[in-house]
Amino acid sequence: MRSLLYIIAVILVIGWAIGTFAYAAGSLIHVLLVIAVIAWVLGFLRRDTTTV
Repeated sequence: MRSLLYIIAVILVIGWAIGTFAYAAGSLIHVLLVIAVIAWVLGFLRRDTTTV
């Protein structure tokens, strides 16, 4: 019975770690998306408009 509780505890800790990582990765994806949009807008604004 003691090893069963240990296995359940390990599974719960792993699930908690995965959940925390998934939450952090979700916010990181949004931050990277905002940075990509800002970079795209700056690249569009700084583009040389003089064409020969």
